[in-house]
Amino acid sequence: MSDAIRSLEPRALWNCFADLNAVPRPSKKEGKVKAFVREFAARHALECLEDSGGNLIVKKPATADRAGRAPVILQAHLDMVHKAADGVSFDFANQGIEMWVDGDWVRARGTTLGADNGLGAAAILAVLASKDLPHPPIEALLTIDEEQGMSGARMLQSGLLTGKRMLNLDSEEDDEFTIGCAGGIDTLVSWSYPETKHEKASITEIRVEGLRGGHSGLQIHEGRGNAIKLMARLLAACGGKAAALIEMRGGSARNAIPARCIARVVVLDEAVFAQNIAEEAEAIRNEFKRLEPDLQITTTKLENGSVSTLTAEKQRALVLALQAVVNGVYRMSPEVPGLVEASSNLSLIELGKGHAEWSGLQRSSVESSKRDVAAAFAAPFRLLGAEVRNDDGYPGWSPSASSVILDQMKGIYREIFGHDVGVSACHAGLECGVIAQTYPGLDMISFGPDIEEAHSENERASISSAQKFWKLLTTTLARL
Repeated sequence: MSDAIRSLEPRALWNCFADLNAVPRPSKKEGKVKAFVREFAARHALECLEDSGGNLIVKKPATADRAGRAPVILQAHLDMVHKAADGVSFDFANQGIEMWVDGDWVRARGTTLGADNGLGAAAILAVLASKDLPHPPIEALLTIDEEQGMSGARMLQSGLLTGKRMLNLDSEEDDEFTIGCAGGIDTLVSWSYPETKHEKASITEIRVEGLRGGHSGLQIHEGRGNAIKLMARLLAACGGKAAALIEMRGGSARNAIPARCIARVVVLDEAVFAQNIAEEAEAIRNEFKRLEPDLQITTTKLENGSVSTLTAEKQRALVLALQAVVNGVYRMSPEVPGLVEASSNLSLIELGKGHAEWSGLQRSSVESSKRDVAAAFAAPFRLLGAEVRNDDGYPGWSPSASSVILDQMKGIYREIFGHDVGVSACHAGLECGVIAQTYPGLDMISFGPDIEEAHSENERASISSAQKFWKLLTTTLARL
C-alpha cells in the first residue's frame, strides 16, 4: 500500500481507507472484511454484534460532553464492485486494492477503487477509533452484499438499533444531500438451444472493448455504449448466413454498464462477414466517437476446429431479442426535472454449449414503473421461449417533506462552506428505503465525497472533497 495514501489529510480517514482496501471484500464473500471489523472493534474496546442477516453493528458510547443525547446511526456497506481493466490480471479474492495519488484524485491500478462505499465505511471506522471527536452515542451499521442485491439490508434484523436518525455515507457528490433514491429489481434469463456441428470450421473471435462502463444508475442517462448491445448489432449485421455463433460472454457486474463483450463465431462466408463487420463497426465508432473515445472493435482469426453453434433459426431469434430488449433510460420523472424515473441495463451474458444465461437490472423511483420496465425487459426473452424470473427486488426511498436531520445539516453546511447545499433524489440504489422497512420512522439523509466512475476501473475519489466530507461529518456529529 502506498505511503502516499496514508499521508493524505485527514489521516484518520485515509488510514482507515488504506486498511480497509488491504482486505478483499467482494459482494457475497465478506468474511475477511467482517473479521477485520470485528478485530478493529475489539482493539478499540467496542461492542460488535452480527445480526441474523450477516450485517455488523458496532456501538460506541457518547463522549463525555454529549452524554444523555439520542444515538445516531452511521451506515455504509462493506462490499465493493470488483472489476479489472481489459488485460489486467487481479486476484480480488486474495489481493488488496493497489492505490496511487494522481493530483487531487486517488485511483487504483487497473481495477475498481472501492471508494464506493469504502470511503463511507472508512469514515465510520475513523469516528469509532477517534479519541477527541465529540459525538452522541454511535450505532455503526455496516451492511453486506449491497452491490449484488442489497441482501444484507433486506435481511436486517430488527430490535438491535435504537437510533431514530441515520446518516447514510454512500452518496458521491459533496455538494448534494440525497433524500430519495430508486428501487431496483433483477431480471434473470435462462435459455437452452439446439446446436449445429461444424467440422474443420473457420473460427473468428469478435471483441467489443474499451468502453467506459460505469454505474448503471448514475451514468445510465449519459448514453454510454453497452458492449452486449453493440455485439448484438455486429452479429445482426453478419447475419446467420455469414457467421454462426459459438459462444458469447460480456459484462462484469449486475449494476455496471458492460464495457466488454467477446464472441466466437464460425465464419461461413468470409467476404460477406468481413465487409458487414467492417461497415457496422465503422458505423458504431462514428456514433460513439465522442462518448466512447477508447472503443475498440476487433476480429481475430483463430485456429480451425470442430465446434458447435446455434442453429441459424435460434441465432436469428436470439439476436433480435438482444436488439429489442430495453436498455437505457425508460422514463424521465414528470415530477422532478432532470431525474431519471425508470431505466434498464442489460448487464451480463454467458452463452455456449447449448445453454445461455443473461441478466439485467431495472430501476425506478416509482414502484409501478419498476414493474413495467422489468416486464418490458423480459418481453422479448419470453417470446424467445426463455425462462425469465425476477428476484425480490428492493424498494426505493421516498423523500420526506419534514426531515429534521435535513434541516439541521443544511444549516451546518451553509455555516461551514458559506453557500447552500443542493438537495435531490438520485437514480442509484441506496439502502435507506430497505432499512426503513425494518426500522420505520427513521429520519435519514445520505451524503459523501466526490467519487467519479464508480463500478469501473476508472473509479477515482477526490482528496479535497474527502476533506470537505470529513469536516461536514465530524461537525454534524458534534452538533447532534
